[in-house]
Amino acid sequence: MSKRILLQLDCDHLPSSFDSVVAVDAGVDHLLTYGDVQTTTVTGLIHGAMFTRGGNNLKNTAVFIGGSDVGNAEDVMNAAVAAFFGNIRVSLMLDANGCNTTASAAVVAAGRHVDLSGARAVVLGGTGPVGRRVARLLAGDGAAVTLTSRSIERAEKACAEIQAQLPEAQFAGAAPSTPAEIGATLDGAQIVIACGAAGYELVNEATIRAVSSLKVAIDLNAVPPAGIGGVGVTDQAAALGDAVVYGAIGVGGLKMKTHKAAIQSLFESNDKVLDAAEIYAIAKEIG
Repeated sequence: MSKRILLQLDCDHLPSSFDSVVAVDAGVDHLLTYGDVQTTTVTGLIHGAMFTRGGNNLKNTAVFIGGSDVGNAEDVMNAAVAAFFGNIRVSLMLDANGCNTTASAAVVAAGRHVDLSGARAVVLGGTGPVGRRVARLLAGDGAAVTLTSRSIERAEKACAEIQAQLPEAQFAGAAPSTPAEIGATLDGAQIVIACGAAGYELVNEATIRAVSSLKVAIDLNAVPPAGIGGVGVTDQAAALGDAVVYGAIGVGGLKMKTHKAAIQSLFESNDKVLDAAEIYAIAKEIG
């Protein structure tokens, strides 16, 4: 039986050691890591993976695309798909900077406590790669989503771009800057997920406690101060007022399980392309 080979294609100069360790722990037989991968260099790497094995053995080679710049990684993913020839292809997974596994774990955690269909959710700091994915996954399962930013123009632009992918979904942009404005934005929400940059408190504890409708709050920032005041980085369904809260490490267990399961699933066939929706489906199966 052919060995399972994973090509780790990273847009950064040094391939992520985190992603490499997870790949090994997921049971990959051989891990080949490449740094500084860009759209102009990916085709040769993909062809090397495609043309060395044939038939049923193609499924034993797969590709993981990562890096700190999610936009670059998305471009590399598109270039990799364009390099395929019909059925001569290998399975691909995109999880640059943990964007897909983190977003998937957060939304699954929220869904443990709230029926997403018909819920109202607020994504704080939602214009980045993780925030956009969180918003899209929530909306895809029927939640009405308010996406916030420090700039109303950026918030509304992000909403419009996601809306184009999900025409029936409900999105609204907001740019609250004071505790009172943040409280008004959160009023009536059952879910709040903070996806902002490290080092910024997006909502204080008093404001969170005052949201009587709130059922679950999730902070994806692992660097102090917390993005949501009162949430500890290791909190996992801990109580905060009448809501339950999760910190970044609190959702990290599900993120790691999802990451490993997604890598393992790459070797089931040679035609998978795992992006946000596909990785979310894996996370939901794990629960």
